[in-house]
Amino acid sequence: MPDTQPRADGNRVLADLNALRAIGAYKTGVHKPTFSEPHKQSLDWLVRKLPDAGLSATVDGIGNVLGTSTKPGPKLLAGSHLESQNYAGWLDGPLGVVYALEAARVLNADPSVKGAVEVAAWCDEEGHFGSFLGSRSYVGQVTEAEIDAARDRTSGRAMRDALAEMGLSGRARVAVEPGRHVGYLEAHIEQGDTLESGKLAIGVVTSIVGIWQYRINFTGEQNHAGTTRMAVRKDAGLALAKFCVAIDERFPDACGPRTVWTAGRITLDPGAPSIIPGGAELLFQIRDDNPAVIARLEELLRTMASEASAKGPCTVDVEKIRTGAPAMMDAGIQDAIEAASKTLADGCSIRMPSGAGHDAQMLATVMPAGMLFVPSIGGISHHWTENTADADIVTGAQVFVDACRRILGG
Repeated sequence: MPDTQPRADGNRVLADLNALRAIGAYKTGVHKPTFSEPHKQSLDWLVRKLPDAGLSATVDGIGNVLGTSTKPGPKLLAGSHLESQNYAGWLDGPLGVVYALEAARVLNADPSVKGAVEVAAWCDEEGHFGSFLGSRSYVGQVTEAEIDAARDRTSGRAMRDALAEMGLSGRARVAVEPGRHVGYLEAHIEQGDTLESGKLAIGVVTSIVGIWQYRINFTGEQNHAGTTRMAVRKDAGLALAKFCVAIDERFPDACGPRTVWTAGRITLDPGAPSIIPGGAELLFQIRDDNPAVIARLEELLRTMASEASAKGPCTVDVEKIRTGAPAMMDAGIQDAIEAASKTLADGCSIRMPSGAGHDAQMLATVMPAGMLFVPSIGGISHHWTENTADADIVTGAQVFVDACRRILGG
């Protein structure tokens, strides 16, 4: 690529990421849950930065930060999120926001680049109050009733109260303007070890898995742990444990090559050592990028529940509580990322699916969308030891900015 092409400033990108890392710092990571004070300070930081990229900043009624441009020509939307999981990593989210900010700074000021990059920091991608609330709100999938009902999963705080404390009560939520954007591009750490193990610099995301979540309830009979004979017990906790083992035995024959499933949370009622559990709850999740596979596994899950109930001594009920359709990433955007990688990352890229959910899958419902991954050291994410080498961060920024230029037609 000729030297006249606009380039990302790697030192500026690292400085921005470290500034955000200092807000809500926890060990080598951050603790920045949605609508916490560190989250608010991070949003304020971005609002102050956006004018330097030629963008007007707005914080909408659900906590999305949007930077918009008046520059003529096509507009590309780019971004990610600024909140974190509890006591987690410093790059999950902020990397994509800072890359988007850098692309806007570099490209919006260049008269040779047609159009502009607009920036978004979507609120609550990490799901403290719900699932992808900010990006789902933007594409019209969140109702006021859903916001009324939302509670912080850790503290139980009502979302309406949190919005009031953020000064956002009564503020309108911004919705997508059809036709405004040629597409959406998001960068993220891989959260796995495919890139690192393959000595690769860039992941060109082909698809984002769908996530289906279930609440599986086991109903038995609560009784005294010392006086109730084993033969007559209706132990809901034991029924749950047997069901988990049965899933691992039966799912492999019905799953696809990329299917994963997780028994993420187990709750026993009443949860005391001297009481046989009368009830038990399992939060269970299946991920795949093929809806047909998910449908087959859900049918198997319900069949297993019916069989377990018929056999006894406990009954099993399956309730679907979340459906997240998989999203295919736009072929043209994939090509732009790959072309940028050939120029700026020695071609060290690979096309790969995302096993984690991202805001890009919400944006893909209303416009062409794409994602770029950079390596994660040890594949670690959702933990404070999450990290990426500075050199990989800078390479990713260079590729991201060049991909944005290509998508805009520059």
